[in-house]
Amino acid sequence: MTEKASLQSVLDRAAEGGRITAEEALDLYRSAPLHALGRAADAARKLRYAGTEHIATYIIERNINYTNVCVTACKFCAFYAAPKDTKKGWTRGLDDILRRCAETVELGGTQVMFQGGHHPDFGVEYYEEHFSAIKKAYPQLVIHSLGASEVEHMARISKVSAEEAIRRIHAAGLDSFAGAGAELLPARPRKAIAPLKESGERWLEIMELSHNLGVESTSTMLMGTGETNAERIEHLRMIRDVQDRTGGFRAFIPYTYQPENNHLKGRTQATIFEYLRMIAIARLFLDNVAHIQGSWLTTGKEIGQLTLHYGADDLGSVMLEENVVSSAGAKHRSNLQEIIEMIRTADRVPAQRTTTYEHIVVHDDPANDPVDARVASHISSIAIEGGTAHPELKLLSSN
Repeated sequence: MTEKASLQSVLDRAAEGGRITAEEALDLYRSAPLHALGRAADAARKLRYAGTEHIATYIIERNINYTNVCVTACKFCAFYAAPKDTKKGWTRGLDDILRRCAETVELGGTQVMFQGGHHPDFGVEYYEEHFSAIKKAYPQLVIHSLGASEVEHMARISKVSAEEAIRRIHAAGLDSFAGAGAELLPARPRKAIAPLKESGERWLEIMELSHNLGVESTSTMLMGTGETNAERIEHLRMIRDVQDRTGGFRAFIPYTYQPENNHLKGRTQATIFEYLRMIAIARLFLDNVAHIQGSWLTTGKEIGQLTLHYGADDLGSVMLEENVVSSAGAKHRSNLQEIIEMIRTADRVPAQRTTTYEHIVVHDDPANDPVDARVASHISSIAIEGGTAHPELKLLSSN
């Protein structure tokens, strides 16, 4: 059998829902023709979602960045401030956070992502206080936040086990983990870009623990910081192995490194073709993960649209606020009408979803599309010029 025929045989098997090995996935990622790869991934998506394969989803959410003070100093991050940097460091007050939650509800948002630095003073108690306050004031909001890195950090600060930390913040109001801090799970690239974070194996241990405690999560990947193709596939394999045991990863979300304002700078980045290939491989290889999300925030709207033809079934969010990747140079913005149009012009029917991917409203008739111009990304952002809709929401000094 020729190499081309062998690749096609693997593509055909994966398109029909068959499992492929990590070695086969690497061969496909390196060598399969781009359009053939996309066709196979799209076929696998249609097979998985038979009956609703014409629909692609989005969510309305807000990333609430509660502090930029962080002890991990990841080289790719342009958001953090060192604990002693009192000029750059800041922390939001609880009243400020609750006002942002109120605005999220007013604009039709269903989810908040509590996202920030590993503050040296913030243990489990901090998150318990804030999550319980959010849930008391806005019980309709889903708190889809944090990740294994934050659990490891808060447990260390409070001198408790990771299991106790998860149980306590879940009881306080955390609904699910956002899969933050995965970056690259294999040891070499992880140590190169985030040497002070827990290992990839430990990240997965904590996620597996959370799944077993009934707290589901998403999984992510940061592409383009100098990792090899083999390390990208190894990242997927590590996720799939845990998913085989727990079934707790709802989605896989790859996004691309942004090179501005950080220590890593522009030494390496992933191309749009590498990104599309990763979306397709993820759909074919992660046969046990339900959803694949395309990232328009880091790759642009046109590439976001294309991901819907390469295996993605979800286009992420109208992100009312986002500061982390924007601080590193992600300048793409959108609004509710635009994300609906992005999906529709990709020949899919748009649907607003919940955190757990139930459809809230299916936009099957353009005449009934929502027209609220206030629902736009970065309406309040420190990272993007013009994102100053609410200057009355003040920051506190880090000390």
